[in-house]
Amino acid sequence: MAANNGCIDGDNAGFLSAFPHFATDAIHAGQDPEQWNSKAVIPPISLATTFKQKAPGQHSGFEYSRAGNPTRNCLEECFAALENGKYGLTFSSGLAATDTITKLLQQGDHIVSMDDVYGGTNRYFRRVASRNGIETSFVDCTDAANVAAAIKPNTKLVWIETPTNPTLRVVDIQAVADVVKGRDIILVADNTFMSSYFQRPLDHGADIAFHSVTKYMNGHSDVVMGAVVTNRDDIHEKLRFLQYAVGAVPAPFDCFLVNRGLKTLAVRMKQHYQNGLAVAKFLESHPCVIHSFYPGLPSHPSYPVMQKQATGCSGMVTFRIKGGVECASKFLQYLKIFTLAESLGGIESLAEIPGLMTHMSVPKEDRDKLGIHDDLIRLSCGIEETSDLIADLDQGLKKAVPEELRK
Repeated sequence: MAANNGCIDGDNAGFLSAFPHFATDAIHAGQDPEQWNSKAVIPPISLATTFKQKAPGQHSGFEYSRAGNPTRNCLEECFAALENGKYGLTFSSGLAATDTITKLLQQGDHIVSMDDVYGGTNRYFRRVASRNGIETSFVDCTDAANVAAAIKPNTKLVWIETPTNPTLRVVDIQAVADVVKGRDIILVADNTFMSSYFQRPLDHGADIAFHSVTKYMNGHSDVVMGAVVTNRDDIHEKLRFLQYAVGAVPAPFDCFLVNRGLKTLAVRMKQHYQNGLAVAKFLESHPCVIHSFYPGLPSHPSYPVMQKQATGCSGMVTFRIKGGVECASKFLQYLKIFTLAESLGGIESLAEIPGLMTHMSVPKEDRDKLGIHDDLIRLSCGIEETSDLIADLDQGLKKAVPEELRK
């Protein structure tokens, strides 16, 4: 029986049951006070860059902060628990984590990537990885047959994102995992839009669960960080070496902040879900809206896939406004509670035009093919009062869209 994740009764019917002990793990995993002489309930911030050794080459678990840090270790253990994985690793940003994962590949290798991915991921594969002799094919991974067709003898990595940024298309993680099973291919699933609270890619066959921690996992718009979780010993060993050798590690204070943010992840995501669902229902029938996208509604074409691999949905809602980019721009200026800004997943509500902001680096012809039109608006619904968010959107839409277009 599906658990209710804090939404209106019935809205969560058909989704996976809530992950057991999630809130407890978010608060306690990696946080045992017994690991500190002080018995501090909250892990201390260890700012030391180096640690005293008993004898040359004989340390007490830490030698240099790039190689390991007590505050970071606590956070990485917590990440692993929340993704139902064995190993967690953190990085200085989501793209630093992407770069480190890609360093598992060699010159001449090939990547199959979801076509509708975060603009920074797209840019990295096209303009950075390509310079190192790594080729990327961007395909619609919502159909696993497309993934199978795109695989080459030199394919070593498949990168999916679900739901996608920004059109909220849904990839069947298990279906793609079945395609790559038995091949020498690593499957990465970007879980940023869902958080570990709603989706666990490793449970559905992914080799790596990826997060831009900057978003929901931290949730307070005050830290830039990336994280990966894996169950595979071989992948962990290689990534741990690269984390040390490349050095794109987060600062201890940032780890402390994210660790604190994770402790309220469960309660935050329930409110994000409630607000996202309510906003999506409101926009679905609004006369100023051409079309809205939210995978937590039965109207979404991949709703059944979402139900079978997630416990619910986040606060990400996308819609096309009538009147083109002119009305879209006016709408964003009229908003009072939603802030015009990039990023997502924080406690505050944000709004943006991906085609002019987060996905500007994606070539225009590709944006048009993907449906990232200049009238497409991406909302990150925060945890404010639901009625206030809807009222703000309603007044903004009515001011921005002329009466004659509301048909």
